[in-house]
Amino acid sequence: MSSESSVVDSPFVRACHGKAVPYTPVWFMRQAGRSLPEYLKARGGLPMLESCTPPELVTEITLQPDRRYNVDAAIFYSDIVVPVKAIGIDVDISL
Repeated sequence: MSSESSVVDSPFVRACHGKAVPYTPVWFMRQAGRSLPEYLKARGGLPMLESCTPPELVTEITLQPDRRYNVDAAIFYSDIVVPVKAIGIDVDISL
């Protein structure tokens, strides 16, 4: 089975299409991972919006919950204000 067909036939995607699944799939909302040690290490002190830019870092942070919890899907790591910053509006996230 190809990788593409296994994704299309995954319990998560099947459930999204209202098809029968062998169990209720779970997905991980990335914000809930902010306290994970591997997340903090991967960010390495980068400001939030800067950590949403490098493809390798975004991929790593997105996949961390899957490695840790073996969930069925993960939310792509980003932030709601990334498009605003991308069009040139000066915005920052401070804690």
